Amino acid sequence: MWVSENWRDYELIDCSSGEKLERWGDYTLVRPDPQAIWKTPRRDRRWRESDGRYERSHSGGGAWDKHSLPASWQIGYGDLRFNVKPMNFKHTGIFPEQAANWDFIMRKIRSAGREISVLNLFAYTGAATVAALAAGASVCHVDAAKGMVAWAKENAAASGVADRPVRWIVDDCAKFVEREIRRGRRYDAIIMDPPSYGRGPGGEVWKLEDSLWDFVSLTAGVLSDDPLFVIINSYTTGLAPSVLTYISESIFTRRFGGRSESDELGLPVTASGLCLPAGAACRWESGR
Repeated sequence: MWVSENWRDYELIDCSSGEKLERWGDYTLVRPDPQAIWKTPRRDRRWRESDGRYERSHSGGGAWDKHSLPASWQIGYGDLRFNVKPMNFKHTGIFPEQAANWDFIMRKIRSAGREISVLNLFAYTGAATVAALAAGASVCHVDAAKGMVAWAKENAAASGVADRPVRWIVDDCAKFVEREIRRGRRYDAIIMDPPSYGRGPGGEVWKLEDSLWDFVSLTAGVLSDDPLFVIINSYTTGLAPSVLTYISESIFTRRFGGRSESDELGLPVTASGLCLPAGAACRWESGR
């Protein structure tokens, strides 16, 4: 498991009975988590005294009960700064387990010894974009949601990297990649965080199990002749990390050499000393 254990402004305090108790800077949140199926005792008083709790509705969806929670605030990870904003569907705009990937991204770029261009697809609020910019890369950030791209720009400004070489693109990721291939643009690294399920602007259905192979195959067409790395993230329940390895080895290693490695992402739990699994990732590296 790749564990994000270098946080100071984020802490997974405890998790039990389908929920997790977290500290985001100065504020504590209780949010649902389907992985936390155990029923360990909730001894920490902050379970009852949290600043905000996301309550699921029996009819679907849910809503925040914001006891004493501002609309937004900032947290840091090393030199990176992010704007936290509790929003619909329990999310905050940051997936803290991805810090293990941010460390990998920054390490690979800084040790490359050359200029690196990164394509970040399904880039959300831009945490990986900010990490790549901070490490010295140029980045093309692509997401279909205009609001998420605006949020990513805020994070870049908060981290002091808004003036670095970055293109902010609001577009369907597959269509954008197709156009980049026709334009002859190439990138040294690709990061992708495709959704488990979604619908395109024309009603196209995206289901990860059905669409991932074709999409990943497509992205190989925008890699440079000397690629550095590719990261594929997955939050689809039931999709084993080894599936991502199989796809990556079949597409990237077969074409460029190198190697792929996949594992669960996880967060350390203060109360138990154990780790909560939180999705999976595959990292392909050129080996150069």
